[in-house]
Amino acid sequence: DRSDVYSYGVVLWELVTQKIPWDTLNTMQVIGAVGFMDHRLEIPSDIDPQWVSMIESCWDSDPQRRPSFQELLERLRELQKKHALQVQMQRSAAGKGAEKMSVDDG
Repeated sequence: DRSDVYSYGVVLWELVTQKIPWDTLNTMQVIGAVGFMDHRLEIPSDIDPQWVSMIESCWDSDPQRRPSFQELLERLRELQKKHALQVQMQRSAAGKGAEKMSVDDG
């Protein structure tokens, strides 16, 4: 259901920001802000653009344009691959630095 996708976008927002959504609003204010005034949570500018795109797509005003959970799964897998590659590259670079230090020290 596309309303579940909206809620999932909020969960993703919580994960990337490590914040509680709408923590200054009561339940009725959240319903009014989101349901009637189309307000969205603010996404910090330092968040990876791929995460921003995924979260914003979950919050599309037109529920029919929101991604399916299958589409979200595919996007998450791509992000996982990207992250794994970045970690591998960082480890490789760190290993080369340590290797160079031991050669220089010896």
